[in-house]
Amino acid sequence: MEFIHQCLEWLVVLCNFILKIDQYLEVIIKGYGVLTYFILFLIIFCETGLVITPLLPGDSLLFAAGALSARGLLDIRLLFVLIASAAILGDMVNYAVGRYFGVHLFKTESRFLKKDYIARTHRFLEKYGNKAIVFCRFVPIIRTFTPFVTGFGQMNYLKFMTYNIGGGLAWTAIFLAAGFFFGGIPVIRSSMTVTILIIIGLSLIPIMIELYKAQKRQKSSCC
Repeated sequence: MEFIHQCLEWLVVLCNFILKIDQYLEVIIKGYGVLTYFILFLIIFCETGLVITPLLPGDSLLFAAGALSARGLLDIRLLFVLIASAAILGDMVNYAVGRYFGVHLFKTESRFLKKDYIARTHRFLEKYGNKAIVFCRFVPIIRTFTPFVTGFGQMNYLKFMTYNIGGGLAWTAIFLAAGFFFGGIPVIRSSMTVTILIIIGLSLIPIMIELYKAQKRQKSSCC
């Protein structure tokens, strides 16, 4: 029970951080100065590179950082280089972990871990992998698992890197630019929490659509 209580406390802290991320970023900038860039790099790297940290902020963090750049608190060009690098390197690490552990995990045939899963994953990535690597960048949580599954499916590394780089650059540029150009608008700046909620809501729409489709398919197969 104590562990569950601690997890709930951490979840509350994380939600508070995400919803008031612009305020926390200002405090970090004032307290750490140039080290803020390293902190942002580390957050994005962990969010994209570690399967165990899918709940770290991504879209909202980029938007808030872009908004603070418009106010002169951060350098937008340096931000773009560092965050894009973190996103690309994170996916590279995640891909490598999936590729390495996927092979060893499925060496032994069992009821739940079948070698056929590798073949299925490979076929899925051969059919949808290119688009998935780019588009899943814009979907929270899913973007954390995509490179892992891609590595597990043994997707060609050069093909993966091409779409990894393209997706990382596009994701970083779009959200930083959105924050830079729209974050300074008075109505948005004064209601940043609502804006963050809207960003999170919009980014979760693809997940909701897929869940709805899966539920519909399940009902059709049962009838």
